[in-house]
Amino acid sequence: MPSVVGLLEQRELCARRHVDELREEADRVQAELAVAEREWQEWVIARSRVGEVLGPVDVSEDHARNERTVPAQGQAEEASPASRVAKPNSQVPMWREGLDASVLSVDYQRILQALADRHRLRQGPLTCQEMAVLFGLDAVPSKVEALRLKSKRLVARGWLAERQPGRFTLA
Repeated sequence: MPSVVGLLEQRELCARRHVDELREEADRVQAELAVAEREWQEWVIARSRVGEVLGPVDVSEDHARNERTVPAQGQAEEASPASRVAKPNSQVPMWREGLDASVLSVDYQRILQALADRHRLRQGPLTCQEMAVLFGLDAVPSKVEALRLKSKRLVARGWLAERQPGRFTLA
């Protein structure tokens, strides 16, 4: 007759093997997920680059961009887009006929401009993660959630529409 301790050791060994198998499977799935997410991000970047290339060229905007990237001697370089953050509690007025986007802070104007470009190119709605990539930000949760908060505020004030959860378009 087998001992109780021997039976317990046998069951413990089986349970440990099962846990090891599951860990290996989880590691494999995590590695596949990382590769798939990286590939997805590359496609998002590629699509945004093609949209930039195919969009109309604004000579004054290109000139201003070139001047920002090459500062004059003795001048400090202008802040990166990621550091131009709207002040907390910045006011977003309710949209009404004739109200221009220039009343909004720079971050809100960028969101509206990105969605206007998508509309002009007849592309669909934009997610906050896609916006982060489009703006040159890291698609980390803190940046994506900051964009989501701003986009939701623009929806609440009538500037944007959210016909599908998490997908924003012009109102």
